[in-house]
Amino acid sequence: MKIIHNRPLIGSFKTNKMKTIKLVSTLAIASAILLAACHKSDPAPATTNPVVIPVQAANPALVSMGSSSTIAILAGSGITSTGATNITGDMALSPGTSVGGFPPGILTGTQHVNDNIATQAKLDLTAAYNDAAGRTATDIVTLSGNIGGLTLTPGLYKSTSTLAISSGDLTFDAKGNADAVFIIQIASALTTTSGRKVILSGGALASHIFWQVGSSATFGTTSVFKGTVLAMQSITFDTGASLNGRALARSGAVVMAGNTIVQE
Repeated sequence: MKIIHNRPLIGSFKTNKMKTIKLVSTLAIASAILLAACHKSDPAPATTNPVVIPVQAANPALVSMGSSSTIAILAGSGITSTGATNITGDMALSPGTSVGGFPPGILTGTQHVNDNIATQAKLDLTAAYNDAAGRTATDIVTLSGNIGGLTLTPGLYKSTSTLAISSGDLTFDAKGNADAVFIIQIASALTTTSGRKVILSGGALASHIFWQVGSSATFGTTSVFKGTVLAMQSITFDTGASLNGRALARSGAVVMAGNTIVQE
């Protein structure tokens, strides 16, 4: 009797086991399909900077440049140029004494080396640098890494490290406001790669753009830059780079190589 009773149980157990195996296999296949679908629908990794930069409520006040407002090139340790550099605006050096490359470089303006004008310009540069670096806003926008391809509207921008314009051009859009001001605080270096451009849109003015650079700035070959560069250390222009604005270095040198610089 035990044998008779056990046979149906064994058969039932085998049947249930087979059903269980089939169910587990089906669930495994379904899970694999769901996981593959999830991977396909995963969003792309976020870029370093948002595609749309928030519009800020307040328009910053201009950074007061004092006597350095008429100077195109200002350096601390030296000024050097190779090739056909062309500067429109004054050039000043303090406390350094070494200026080289003029001629063949052309200066349409006045050169000041360790005179009263150069000394005062350096003091005013220090005040302007500290002013720009100390600005705050409740809706300040943080930037990082490469900012090529972005469009910035009036306001205050901050980077806690380096900034680069490398994968596209950077646009400043004043939105039709002739008084629009842009201040970019950079904790470390600023660089542009070859051929990159800063573009002005909506009535933006180079004289209303201020780059406060915590270390040094380097502008790549044939790049086109706009604004006042307030660098703690040095400023270097690679061959053919151009600037509409001012290149002002507090402690280091300004190095040029066949560049066009127009004070604005």
